[in-house]
Amino acid sequence: MKYFIYTLIFLAVVFIGISFQAVDLNNLLEGDSGNALIVIAACLCVIVLMSILLVSRTIAKKHK
Repeated sequence: MKYFIYTLIFLAVVFIGISFQAVDLNNLLEGDSGNALIVIAACLCVIVLMSILLVSRTIAKKHK
């Protein structure tokens, strides 16, 4: 399960990199830039949630 979580985090970072290339700083909320910002926000959420899951699993192992 740990490797699956790390794989999801890695894929989220890759998607952030790909989506950041589509962002047009002059028109942030129009066309592909808006979609790219949504993807970046979703990937950041995935990274935060997977980090919380890793920490909670570590804490659970210490209490057993």
